Amino acid sequence: MNNKNLNGEKGSVGGFEKSPEQLLAEEVLADFKNRQAQRRSLEKNWQLCMNFLCGNQYCDLNAMGEIFEENNQFYWQTKRVFNYIAPTVDTRCAKLSRIRPSLAVRAASGEEADINSAKLAQSILNSVSDECDLDGVITDATVWSESCGTAFYKVVWDGYSGATVGVTENGVNVKEGNVKVVALSPFEIYPYSLAVEKMSEQPSVIHAKALPVQDIYEAYGVELVGRSIDEFSLAPYSIAAHGKGGEPYTVKAVKHGYELVIERYIRPNSQFPNGRLTIVAGGALLFDGEMPYINGDGGQRTYPFIKQTCLPLAGSFFGGSVVDRLIPVQRAYNAVKNRKHEFLNRVCMGTLAVEDGSVDTDDLVEDGITPGKIIVYRQGGKAPEMLTLGDIPEEFSKEEESLQEEFAKISGTGELSRGRTGLAGITSATGLQLLIEQDDARLNNSYQSIKSALKGIGKHVLRLYRQFASDTRLIKCAGENGSLKLLYFKGSDITSDDVVVESDSDINMTPAQRRTVIYELLDRGLFSDENGKLNASAKEKILRLLGYSGFGGERDLHALHKNRAAEENSILKTDGVEVKEYDDHAAHITEHTAFLLTEKLDKIAETRVCAHVNEHKKKLSEVK
Repeated sequence: MNNKNLNGEKGSVGGFEKSPEQLLAEEVLADFKNRQAQRRSLEKNWQLCMNFLCGNQYCDLNAMGEIFEENNQFYWQTKRVFNYIAPTVDTRCAKLSRIRPSLAVRAASGEEADINSAKLAQSILNSVSDECDLDGVITDATVWSESCGTAFYKVVWDGYSGATVGVTENGVNVKEGNVKVVALSPFEIYPYSLAVEKMSEQPSVIHAKALPVQDIYEAYGVELVGRSIDEFSLAPYSIAAHGKGGEPYTVKAVKHGYELVIERYIRPNSQFPNGRLTIVAGGALLFDGEMPYINGDGGQRTYPFIKQTCLPLAGSFFGGSVVDRLIPVQRAYNAVKNRKHEFLNRVCMGTLAVEDGSVDTDDLVEDGITPGKIIVYRQGGKAPEMLTLGDIPEEFSKEEESLQEEFAKISGTGELSRGRTGLAGITSATGLQLLIEQDDARLNNSYQSIKSALKGIGKHVLRLYRQFASDTRLIKCAGENGSLKLLYFKGSDITSDDVVVESDSDINMTPAQRRTVIYELLDRGLFSDENGKLNASAKEKILRLLGYSGFGGERDLHALHKNRAAEENSILKTDGVEVKEYDDHAAHITEHTAFLLTEKLDKIAETRVCAHVNEHKKKLSEVK
């Protein structure tokens, strides 16, 4: 354990001196409690949003900021929940789940080495995306951001995963390690200032999470007693339940045998040029040292966290939630539906008017007016009669429709997303397309946040591999024609970490829309070569884009020749290469010429490559 003294001084309480480690642990814990108190109101609001999302909708925040259950004004009033928030959030998450922009790595220059490095980095990103189930992680984070307004990703190096590369003297397997990407809830991140919007501008960030004491011992070698943690902010999971009387209440997750692990990250400054990471749990100092990851721009160290928001708020670190905006509408919607059903009950069950003392009212209260019931009333008295309540007021239906429209406007899920039938008069394809674009445009803020977070994840992944993959390692990725491809690399081979988003223009396209665009491009001849024909390479790519790559049985010979020419380029830097009779000379000439134009070669290597190109030209002329 790499422990560093905070100031080299000792303190004393009750005559007992405290070690620098104890003072530092207490200072971190006091800092955490202060940040916890500052954002208490935000946490309560997130709890309220989660309660409404899961169906516990008869609760609110009191003047003290605590959640309380709302009581009926009259005992006979119903408190049924007509949850319109849950399907609205489901619709938003479903639309955002199909938005998974592809990441591409841009080469630093046009030189062959930089291009090959960019291809290697692209293969690493694709491999990590599959191993870490990046799509599932983004989905989990999106659920958090839609529910509470903010979610976070933590990109770290897991030294306990990967292939076994050796065994220690104690018989413990040594792993090669891999990148790990996890989604974090907003309950776990405590910034230095709630008014600083960007993560990179925060002077320090605390990550607090409840972990089993056994996991803490395996990671840090420190034995802790453990305790039961039931604070909502440390175990942010609640479900809606109902007691015997139908009153909803919140069930909190209680974790036994856990301890709170507090990680405080301080960004690089004049005092700590490489930043500082201090980890405390159970009052004990587990670690104190510099930031472990070189994951920032220009080889700097920065936070391993990436923020994603649902609705960005100016001057606020945490974003806004669409659930928070829908809560007032949901309250009104529940009230309208319940009052409407109460009116229907009165109409169906009837309201009976009786003269005082003329009938046995206890019998009527207990059994009501059942079909065929004989009502005995006092001789000479007035017979009971049913009061006429009339029809349901039209205002109920108008208010219900108005509230449904407000749900659509606030959430950004319009008529098309919600399956409404108010579009029968629109028959123009252009008009429908405009409505679709307007419907999807309301999710652009959330999409831009996902896109930015995904780019940040890609950069962190490549920089962590460059830092920790010191030995040669193997990854599996998809090669040409969908075949399995094995790549050997070291971290030093990764020189490109400029991650960009490709195919950004079709982010909201469905698979059917993409196929239509491909067919239009195919009809216009944009995939054809200079002779107007569709070569095997283009055919394979089109089938892959259409989702029918299994139908392409031919091997792409042109791509194979290009790959062979690229391998020859690397050899020609130091040695000669024989021209084969079966080479596609035209493809080789193109690749070798591009190599000459982009790569900086010495005079001898340049002469060798030129001679090789001339040999291909000679063979090509003989064939013709």
